[in-house]
Amino acid sequence: MKIAIISPPWVAVPPQAYGGTENVIDTLARGLVDAGHEVLLFATGDSTCPVPTEWVYPRAVGTATAASATELRHVVHAYERALEWGADVVHDHTLVGPFYARELGVPVVTTNHGPFQSELGDVYRAMAPSTPVIAISHHQASTAQDTEVARVIHHGVDLEQFPVGSGEGGFALFLGRMNPDKGVHTAIDLARAAGVPLKIAAKMAEPAEREFFLEHVKPRLGEDVVYLGEVDHATKVELLGEASCLLNPIQWHEPFGMVMIESLACGTPVLATHFGSVPEIVDDGVTGFVRDDADDLVEALGRVEELDRGACRAVVVDRFSQRRMVRDHLELFRSVTDARHLHAA
Repeated sequence: MKIAIISPPWVAVPPQAYGGTENVIDTLARGLVDAGHEVLLFATGDSTCPVPTEWVYPRAVGTATAASATELRHVVHAYERALEWGADVVHDHTLVGPFYARELGVPVVTTNHGPFQSELGDVYRAMAPSTPVIAISHHQASTAQDTEVARVIHHGVDLEQFPVGSGEGGFALFLGRMNPDKGVHTAIDLARAAGVPLKIAAKMAEPAEREFFLEHVKPRLGEDVVYLGEVDHATKVELLGEASCLLNPIQWHEPFGMVMIESLACGTPVLATHFGSVPEIVDDGVTGFVRDDADDLVEALGRVEELDRGACRAVVVDRFSQRRMVRDHLELFRSVTDARHLHAA
C-alpha cells in the first residue's frame, strides 16, 4: 500500500525531547516501511524519521504558538502532496485535515490522541460519519458516547530502541509533563514517604507548566528528589533502565500513556493510580502495582523488587510491540480501501 501519514506541525517526528503523538507516528511510519509498504510522511522540515518526508514548515512550530491557520496551511500542502503521490489511504493526525479532505476522494482515517470528554468530543463526533476514528484504549473508546469508534488500537514501541536495564540505579523515576494531572507533586510525596530517592524528567516549556513547577514542585525538591529537566531519547532510555520503578500517579483519565509501555519495555515496573488506560497496560502484581490510596502506593514502592523485570518486557513483546501496532493499522487501512473500491464499483 501507499500510505500517507500527516503529523501535526507542532513537534518534529520523532520529537527531540517530549512528544508522545510524534513518537507514535515515528514508530508507525518506520514499522510500515519495514513491513514492505510505501510511506510518505508530511511533517516539519526538522523531522528525522527515516522515511520519505515532506513539509511546508521548515521547523516545528511549537505548541505554545499553535494556531488554526498554521495547521490548515500545513494540511492543504499535505493533501496536495498525498494526492500527487497517489496515496491509497491517508492517516491524518491533525484536527482540521479530515474535514478538509471530505471532497478530495482519498480514504482517510484519523486517531484521537486526546480525551473524547473534552472539546475534542464535538470535533470527532462531527468527523466520524465520514472518517473512521481510531481510539487508543478501550477506556478512551468507552467515553466516546455518540461518536462512532472504528477500531481500538493500542500504541506500540520499537523494542530495539528500548533495551532492558538492570533497575539497579537506586531511584524511582517520574517521566512526563510538569502538570498537576500527571501527578509529579504526588510522586514526590509518595517517594519521600517511602524513603525512595526520586528523579524527575519532565517537559516544562509552557507558562502554566513553569507556574506549576514554581508553586508545587520546586519547594519539594531536595537531595533525595532531583529535577533533571526535559531529556532526550537516549537519556530517557538510560533513566528507565536504571530506575527501580516508574512512579506514575496520574490524576486524570489519560487516553493511553506511552511512558508506561516504554518503561515496561526496559523491564521497569510501573506504579500507577487507577485512571484511564492504566489497567489495560499495567497488570497489577505482575508488571507493577495499581493503587488508588496514597498509603497503598507507598507500601507498593517497598515491594517493587518482588516484580520480575522479564515479565515487564514480555508483556510489551506480546501486546505493545511495533509489529502488533502496524498489523492492527494495516487491517483497518485495508478495510477502508476495500470499502471504497466496493462503493466505486
